[in-house]
Amino acid sequence: MRRGPILALLGIGTIAGVIATAVAIFLPWLPPEASDERGRIDVLFWFTVAICIMIFAIVVAVLLYAVLRFRAAPDDDSDGPPIHGHTGLEIVWTLIPTVLVTAIGIFSAIVLARDDALGKNVLNINVTAQQFAWSFEYPDNGKVTTGTLRLPVNRSVLLHLTSKDVIHSFWVPEFGQKQDTVPGIDTSLHITPNRIGTYPVICTELCGLGHAVMRTQAIVMTQTAFDKWIQSQTKATASPNPSVSGAAVFKNNPCGSCHTLAAAGTTAKVGPDLDKLPQYAQTAGKPLADFISESITDPNAYTEKGYPKNVMPPFNLPQAQLDALVQYLIQSSKKG
Repeated sequence: MRRGPILALLGIGTIAGVIATAVAIFLPWLPPEASDERGRIDVLFWFTVAICIMIFAIVVAVLLYAVLRFRAAPDDDSDGPPIHGHTGLEIVWTLIPTVLVTAIGIFSAIVLARDDALGKNVLNINVTAQQFAWSFEYPDNGKVTTGTLRLPVNRSVLLHLTSKDVIHSFWVPEFGQKQDTVPGIDTSLHITPNRIGTYPVICTELCGLGHAVMRTQAIVMTQTAFDKWIQSQTKATASPNPSVSGAAVFKNNPCGSCHTLAAAGTTAKVGPDLDKLPQYAQTAGKPLADFISESITDPNAYTEKGYPKNVMPPFNLPQAQLDALVQYLIQSSKKG
């Protein structure tokens, strides 16, 4: 091939590559990075993107050059001359993609192996998904249970995931990984958060009517702050005062994400207003304490008018926590 066509191909390929690179780099495609695993995944992602940009530039260069250089005249309806394929060229364009795909495969295997490798002093957390809420239990820390995931920064965390009903999927975009929660199967996910902050926890598997509201937060904090939080939660839930222990149970579970309760400062409208519990109990014809307890453990037993069934999940709390929550809601609703 003469020098002119080669320069033309190089010019077109360079322009296409620059444009594709600018689109890849300067548009905010990805959320901020907040875990070691996400950092490795991002490197793999951009490695793959770089290969794709190179292939894109070559294909565009050859295509545009062929269109411009070998286009037929407007009145030329004849067939092109018969030619035989170039065996050497065919071998080359088969070997190159093979090498690239193999490189991506090996790189991916290394990243996955490193992401799954546990560090020292692993924090185990049991994650339970159910329509339509997340629950997080800390078995190494007195089985503290909360509806908000709290993690110490720069510490290896192993999430043990399970589901009580249908398939859900745990995902924190900033952590770069997601894992399905499947009924009857225990799955796991290893993360090492490396940036303090608050990040969304999202269910990415269509799981029913309330799928869109199945969200909570992952709060990454210092180890010292995490230890203080664990101690405060253990002390609060063990308090004999329902105003203290019940408030802690309410806050640690996703009650406030769906219900309004003035005493707790929540204003959600997905479920009934908890400040009106005495009215609801009267309509249901049941004592207030029994009504509240049943509404927590078997929410479909009575559904307030205007709210559909099968949205609120049943909560199987330890008896002490259930009693404290019931007393707290009785006190709070009477004040409301």
